Parts: sequence; structure tokens; C-alpha cells
Amino acid sequence: MPEENIEHINFEELNKKAISKPIVSHIYTADPSAHVFDGKIYIYPSHDIDAGEAFDDLGSHFAMEDYHVISMDSIESEAIDNGLVLHADDVAWAEKQLWAPDANEKDGKYYLFFPAKAYDGIFRIGVATSKSPTGPFTAQPEAIKGSFSIDPAVFKDDDGSYYMYFGGLWGGQLQRWRTGTFNAEQPDSPTAFLPKDNEPALLPYVAKMTDDLLEFAEKPKELEILDENGNLLLAGDNNRRFFEAAWLHKHNNKYYFSYSTGDTHFICYAIGDNPYGPFTYQGKILEPVVGWTSHHSVCDVDGKSYLFYHDSSLSKGVTHLRSVKIAEITYRKDGTIVPIKPYKLD
Repeated sequence: MPEENIEHINFEELNKKAISKPIVSHIYTADPSAHVFDGKIYIYPSHDIDAGEAFDDLGSHFAMEDYHVISMDSIESEAIDNGLVLHADDVAWAEKQLWAPDANEKDGKYYLFFPAKAYDGIFRIGVATSKSPTGPFTAQPEAIKGSFSIDPAVFKDDDGSYYMYFGGLWGGQLQRWRTGTFNAEQPDSPTAFLPKDNEPALLPYVAKMTDDLLEFAEKPKELEILDENGNLLLAGDNNRRFFEAAWLHKHNNKYYFSYSTGDTHFICYAIGDNPYGPFTYQGKILEPVVGWTSHHSVCDVDGKSYLFYHDSSLSKGVTHLRSVKIAEITYRKDGTIVPIKPYKLD
């Protein structure tokens, strides 16, 4: 549900028809990355605040300053806010905008991966570590070498390898890296340097992580997303092409790469045979929610798959004040996913 339609929404009625409720309501949370560690659910979201920034397509109003960790004993249990775990003031290289994070675990150590805008105005990706999944986390003194753009998601494969997926258009700056170096021209334009509609769409990136999960073990590679004919999706195909919110999960030995289409507000997915792809587009996981953004994760809990997502219904449509929700995912026999409608509308 794009923002331009919000003034016509009866939010009391909409919330009655929502398929799920916000898991917490005392703070605004978004961009949830969910994991199960030692049998317990941990959710690593953005922490939305109203910092008074004007709305623009660069995302300046998304002025998040810190991270909280939400935990749940089961998918039905109360969600617990474990408090502040990392603040921008504790990240030496970061000036502002601690956007969508992810986390993972290795050998009893926990890693928080996060994008932030450095003092030169360029988004980089950092790592913070803790002995506990609920933090507090201590940030590394510098961002990951060779990192850029936003929305890191770190996937652990069955062989113990870890891969980071990342990238985001417009305010996420991915289009400014088309030549391999940052293009600082037209700094106030979110759409400068995008491909033409009939050109291949910009692609997310993947990089295997070093054994200590603190750096890239290789130069990041583009992740191809193909149509049913084996061709790259086009930039003008904005109902299907990648915009932001990369995520990878595995189901029946197939790799599912899911993402947001941004300005068309879908969560879509593509399937491949290995962590590097290529991935072939299959369809939608989630129909549009109230608010502009759509960002998610997929996590298996007790043998079932769940979509962790957000909408802006609690804030009555305020784009940058969102709330995390959960819905069960249903797979068809052929491995495709039944699209989720977030509201039971007539």
C-alpha cells in the first residue's frame, strides 16, 4: 500500500484485518533479521525514531541511531526487548543512519552486521561482536574493507561457510558504484546513474566471509537474477527487479534469494542451486504493506518457515515508524511459495 493512498485508510479497521500484530509496541522496529540460536528466536531489527528529518527519496527521514535485540522463546510467546545493544556513538567510523542489520553466530560468538553512513557521506558495512546474542555489541574500529551500500544479510551454509548479501538502490547508493568507485556527482538525486528501463537491472552483491567473519574473503560479486527465459531482469521491470533487502535461506536443498522491489512494494524471490546463483525469479512472497518500505527475513522455527516483516499500521502510515510482524510461509509441492496477503481485505 503505497504512501499516496494512506489518507484514505481507516487504520482501526485495517488493524482488525491484519493477519498479524506488531510483536512489540513500545518502540518502533523494522527490517527484521530473525535467527534461532540455541532453540530461541532472536530478531535484529532497525530501531525507528522520529528525528524530525524531512521526507525525501534519499531516505534522510530514516535517521536511526541504535539497535535493540528482540527475543522470543517460541513463535507464540511474548517478544522481549533486550534494550540498547549498539549506538552510532560507539561506532568510530559511522556518522549516522544505522539502517537494516543482520546477525549470525560462530563458535559461541555473535556478530552484528550493519550499514551506516560514514563521515564522507558514503554507506559502508560494519561488524560488531558479542559473547551473547542479546549483546551488548562492540564495533570493529573500521568498516569492512571493500564494503559499500546497505542491507547486509549473512547466510551460513551447511558446510560452515558464511556469505554476505547486500545492496540497495536510491538512498542505498548502489547505483553510484556502477564503475567500481563511488560517483559523488548530483548528491541530492536518488535516481541519478540508474540504468535505462531497457537495460539490465542493477544487481545485489555477494561475498564469502573470512573465517573470523570480520572481512570479505573475496571481492564482492554481482548476483544474477534471471527471468523465465534465462535473461537478466530489466531495470524497467520494477515489479520483479531487485531494489533492496537481500536475504538468503535454504529449503529442500534449494537456495532462495528474496528481496524487496522498493517502489512497487513487493517481497519477491528467486531460486538457485548454490549461494552465488544465478537465481531464477519465481514470484512474490508478500503483497504490499502499509508504508513505503518492505523489508523481511525468513527463518525456520520448529520445522515451519516464517516471514518476519514490517508495516506502518501502528503509526497510522508514518513511513519511517514501522513495526515488526510475523506470518507463516506455505510452500507448494514444487517448492514455490504461496504469496502472503498482509490484510484480509474484502
